[in-house]
Amino acid sequence: MKSWKATREAIASLPIVKLLVPGLVAVLVLGAFIARTPPETAPPAQPMNVLFIAVDDLRPQLGAYGDKLVKSPNIDRLAANGLLFERAYCQQAVCSPSRTSLLTGLRPDSTQVYDLVTHFRTTVPNVVTLPQHFKNNGYQTAWWGKLFHAGLLDTLSWTQQGHAQEPTSNWRSYVTDENIEIASRNKGAGPAFEMANVPDNAYPDGQIAEKAIQTMRQLKGKPFFLAVGFFKPHLPFNAPKKYWDLYNPSDFTLPAYTSPPQNAPAMASTGWGELRNYAGLPAEGPVSDEQARQLIHGYHACVSYTDAQIGKVLDELKRLGLDKNTVVVLWGDHGWKLGEYGQWAKHTNFEIDTRVPLIVSTPGMKARGKKTRALVEFVDIYPFLCDAAGLPKPAHLQGTSFAPLLSKPTMAWKKTAFSQYPRGKVMGYSMRTDRYRYTKWLQPDGTAVATELYDLLKDPHATVNVAQDAAYASALPELDALFEMRNKKQIASAR
Repeated sequence: MKSWKATREAIASLPIVKLLVPGLVAVLVLGAFIARTPPETAPPAQPMNVLFIAVDDLRPQLGAYGDKLVKSPNIDRLAANGLLFERAYCQQAVCSPSRTSLLTGLRPDSTQVYDLVTHFRTTVPNVVTLPQHFKNNGYQTAWWGKLFHAGLLDTLSWTQQGHAQEPTSNWRSYVTDENIEIASRNKGAGPAFEMANVPDNAYPDGQIAEKAIQTMRQLKGKPFFLAVGFFKPHLPFNAPKKYWDLYNPSDFTLPAYTSPPQNAPAMASTGWGELRNYAGLPAEGPVSDEQARQLIHGYHACVSYTDAQIGKVLDELKRLGLDKNTVVVLWGDHGWKLGEYGQWAKHTNFEIDTRVPLIVSTPGMKARGKKTRALVEFVDIYPFLCDAAGLPKPAHLQGTSFAPLLSKPTMAWKKTAFSQYPRGKVMGYSMRTDRYRYTKWLQPDGTAVATELYDLLKDPHATVNVAQDAAYASALPELDALFEMRNKKQIASAR
């Protein structure tokens, strides 16, 4: 297999890369094996609006995804009027790299955004973002809440500025005096959850829904791209008491598998420092069973709270008659561990962190209320929305529009979906196929330092790494070939 460094240098020398980003040295090495298919429909007769709903840290653990416990009636309602993607994947399981990849249509090796502090305008300064492309084509583009990572704003993307911070500058937003005091002594991170008897708009997501509704009213009659980014269920799990009361604490059980996957390298796991930052949690070692149940309860309460805010926005869309010419896309930026593998939060290449919820609804779609098991990626959303709105696709896009799936959700599609996560100078590239999750940890020169293989057909929770199991030796050459095939595909498309 060609080295990571050599492949990056080869692609970086290509003309399209030089045109896109002067000085860019890291371009996609691994990605999906793309099926070339035409868009589902001709360009719409009237401008197609876009309602773009992002939810932070949302697992695909919702009623529409078959979960019997979580209360998510509004997201479920959207799924009943749209297409639910059962196997959608983010490009990196942490907020900023994931969102940057989706909103630019570029994979992390092209954006060079692997952390929470790098702004893509410093690495790919000339890239045209998804909302910027709509703005350039005559759309009003507006946003509320969290779209790009907090603090990493992009004025080029929007016709209306400043919408993220006005109601939500304190995104943790404790409301009780006790917790505000604790947070003030702990760099803003108070307890990991809060249950207060307050109205929805006492917390940021309630305010975001109100602002989004006001903006839709103002934009009616104009083609618009409205992005609404909800914070919950991101930590801390703060939500009004009525959403906690939807659940019986005794209904929550702890994960059945609480150890890292057998035979997995240490770098595959995370120390879940994100959760440990909150008051009252252990600086090392596991949380207690009581704390785990409280955290799981709080996560569910926050999902239901945000679901209610999504419902308000969808109701107003329909009341205004805008549902007749608006594409709705709902996505969670990555998965989240609730004690699985004895870990919390995201930050890995595991299936549970890279698999994401994705629901799309378009007026007149044929696959309304259906599900698809096609492998799709976040980089596919940008080209899809171009097709849905009848806009040309920018040349830099590295995904494939999944518009054909809205007519034929069972059609043959991609063979692979790729994610990645760095550990220092080592990059873990993870490939999802129909059956396997295959991860290779590569040094900059392309040397593999560790390999993971999970047979998700026989081991759906990925509890055993079988990369060294003789029974799977015959599968490895084909999986390696898919990696190499993607390399060749990317070089060809860059030319």
